[in-house]
Amino acid sequence: MLKPADPDPNRPAPGEDRPVGELVHQLVEDGKRYAKAEFDHVKAMAADKGKALGIPAAMLGGAFLSLQAAVTILGVAVFFGLEPVIGPILAGLVAFLIFAGIAAVLAKFAIEKVKREL
Repeated sequence: MLKPADPDPNRPAPGEDRPVGELVHQLVEDGKRYAKAEFDHVKAMAADKGKALGIPAAMLGGAFLSLQAAVTILGVAVFFGLEPVIGPILAGLVAFLIFAGIAAVLAKFAIEKVKREL
């Protein structure tokens, strides 16, 4: 919560009349100070959350790279498993079709889910 501003020595005492222009100017200035304080508060909260999420984000990035390596190794294993049976070119084609099919099915489900949600 914001603390009250220090009293302005130029402000007249309560009950004294002030021109409308002066009141509007004071209102605008108060609004600017309030908006800046709110912005600074939100900025500080975002910086705090950003610091807290830095290490978990790096860990998730490492997990993603490890998963990508695992899928690559699986593709190579499928290729080498099929290679003695059907030859290197056909084994490469079959391994490609298997993983391209998996990617197509996942993409299809993802697109359908996005269309349903929107």
